[in-house]
Amino acid sequence: MNDTASGKDVGAPVRAAAALAISMVLGPGRTLDAALADSRVQQLGASSPAATQALVYGSLRFGLRLVAAVQTLLARPWEQQAPELRGLLLLGLYQLEYGDVPPHAAVSTVVGAARLIGQAKAAGFVNAVLRRYQRERVELLARADAVLANAKAHPQWLVNAFQRDWRRGIEPMLEANNEQPPLWLRANRRRISAADLADRLTRAGHEVSLCEFAPDALRLALPVDVRHLPEFVDGLCSVQDAAAQLAVPFLGMSAGHRVLDACAAPGGKTGHLLEADVELSGLVAVEFDSSRASRINSNLVRLGLKADLRVADASRTKDWWDGVPFDRILLDVPCSGTGVIRRHPDIKWLRRPNDIATLAAKQRALLAALWPLLAPGGRLVYVSCSVLRAENADLIAGFLAGDHGAVDVTAQVTAQTASLPEAPGPGPGYALLPGAKDTDGFFYACLERS
Repeated sequence: MNDTASGKDVGAPVRAAAALAISMVLGPGRTLDAALADSRVQQLGASSPAATQALVYGSLRFGLRLVAAVQTLLARPWEQQAPELRGLLLLGLYQLEYGDVPPHAAVSTVVGAARLIGQAKAAGFVNAVLRRYQRERVELLARADAVLANAKAHPQWLVNAFQRDWRRGIEPMLEANNEQPPLWLRANRRRISAADLADRLTRAGHEVSLCEFAPDALRLALPVDVRHLPEFVDGLCSVQDAAAQLAVPFLGMSAGHRVLDACAAPGGKTGHLLEADVELSGLVAVEFDSSRASRINSNLVRLGLKADLRVADASRTKDWWDGVPFDRILLDVPCSGTGVIRRHPDIKWLRRPNDIATLAAKQRALLAALWPLLAPGGRLVYVSCSVLRAENADLIAGFLAGDHGAVDVTAQVTAQTASLPEAPGPGPGYALLPGAKDTDGFFYACLERS
């Protein structure tokens, strides 16, 4: 961890910004992105937004382990503490255990941060808990780490679900969830090949590697802020994990196809569909949230592409469908996000066990609503960034068992893609677990209408 990321020399205001952002996730349940975008967080962390972000991500990534360790030092259960107090404690514990600032500085700056976010009365309590943790950390962590969920900083219900779905060892997946994610780019094939983009980036001083199974994907060894990357600004590439880039080859589009991109925001796959080297008769992108739909348009403008964008609930087809069947449908369903925890560590804190059944019901409704829009002989690709079978293989198995005329051709499709990571379990569909060839966790099912 570098000095900026660990918070070294950035002072109490940045710590205050980080603690406040953490409290917004732990208390009212705001997403990490929304918390970091809060005006007060940005004002306090203005001197070093990167350090603020690194402190927040690290605290949420490893925080469940630290909470399990410190729980016995608290007179009241963790959940009953004020959100701001939890934010301060979690930040201080993270710095003591994972940061590279001296312990006294880690404690004193968090105590100073307490005053900046209106928690002056709690400063003494925060100081006492952190100093006691310093003295007893070996024993406290040993007790916490005796439980796998604590040791790997995951909620127990999620570890139970992983163990149920993936009977063999899940520790590599849990560890991958705690890693800082790589920066994968997607070359805009309409304007540059992945090899040429890699050569251009290499000459600019970046260390780049190509992906062996996603032809448009390349990975930067050291992540950068893409807003300062000329190739991104000029529309030569986009940010997209290599696993997410499988959607387009799995869809198998041909010239003249009419394509539907359902639940399209933020537009990464929409752009990839339009970048493919086939001339489509049309691409309809549907997104329910108008603000997220605007992001699709912004991404397409940057790439120099256009789509027929419709703001609507994809499952309410009568509101937006013109009655003309689609040859290909990409259904990227809203899901638990359990395959992208390394990019969104707030998922560990915000997701609840009963969310999965609710999401699965929504996914089944979308699949049932959109399937009739598929032309005979057409293909629908169901995609999620979850690694839970209830949202993936079990859901698809239930659909295939119905009277829909659906055939699972995933095995034939994946067989045509060289060097894919081995599927971790039985189908239907194809799953990638987090960390497989340094990708996120994803699920695909390729269904054709007989």
